[in-house]
Amino acid sequence: MMENKRVDEPTGTETVGHEWDGIEELDTPMPRWWLWTFGLCGIFAIVYVVLYPALPMIERATAGTLGWSSRGQLAQEMDAADQARTTFNEQLARVPIERLPDDSALMQQAVAGGRAAFLVNCVQCHGSGAAGSMASSNLAKGYPNLNDDDWLWGGDLKAIEYTLIHGIRQQGHNETRFSMMPAFEGVLQDAEVDRLVDHILSLTDQAQPSAEGASLFATNCAFCHGADGGGDRTMGAPNLADAIWLYGGTRAEIERQILRPRNGMMPRWGERLDPVTIKMLAAYVHSLGGGEDFVEVAADPAIEVDESS
Repeated sequence: MMENKRVDEPTGTETVGHEWDGIEELDTPMPRWWLWTFGLCGIFAIVYVVLYPALPMIERATAGTLGWSSRGQLAQEMDAADQARTTFNEQLARVPIERLPDDSALMQQAVAGGRAAFLVNCVQCHGSGAAGSMASSNLAKGYPNLNDDDWLWGGDLKAIEYTLIHGIRQQGHNETRFSMMPAFEGVLQDAEVDRLVDHILSLTDQAQPSAEGASLFATNCAFCHGADGGGDRTMGAPNLADAIWLYGGTRAEIERQILRPRNGMMPRWGERLDPVTIKMLAAYVHSLGGGEDFVEVAADPAIEVDESS
């Protein structure tokens, strides 16, 4: 092959000495930059093997003189995250929930944490978007929409926190939210139920009012729902004049609720979740769009009520 080498006249480069079907290869030297790069890569590889874990062995890899490992770095990052979470939890635990909006950064963190807790504990009933019972099936109704501003017991942070802690209609727990719609089946005649439904629908301009319906409402319903049907949060009585219905607002559904009422339940999360998680949940629910300002009632009735955002 050495004997077959020759200089290629057009390029002035010597051939490698072999040819195939008339095709010859030039013995072109590699670029100097490529050789330097190759050499530097080799040096880098040697330094890397010395400094970092690199060579696999039977039970472990070489540790490297720096003592670094991806597992160790992950552990450090996890420790830092745990420390940050601990600091945040301590700060949140010290702040009364009604004062939480005063610290916007802490409030944002609480809302973010509450969103995660909501997805774990609350979506089963209220849905991933917190819209409650949107399905047409009667089995799916009865779960409140947390995005609107319709609240049975109040929608400020403190009221929401209380509801989360003590639940709704939890038997054996004296501090639970409790209201009970009585069943009027057998109490009212069919014609009276019709007139009463007419009156309730007339509160949202869906039917014509009547004196008989108004009288029946005043006698049987006004004590809880108010004379104007606006509800009473101290008793958890819903507002009947806002066209927002928990169990449906059709004539048949309202009649069903009068005769055979459904009274839903909500778990008492105070025995399942820690106080900080409940506070974050309250912040998230409050942030959904229907949250209300906290109203602090003064000790002296003559003093004006102080509203804080």
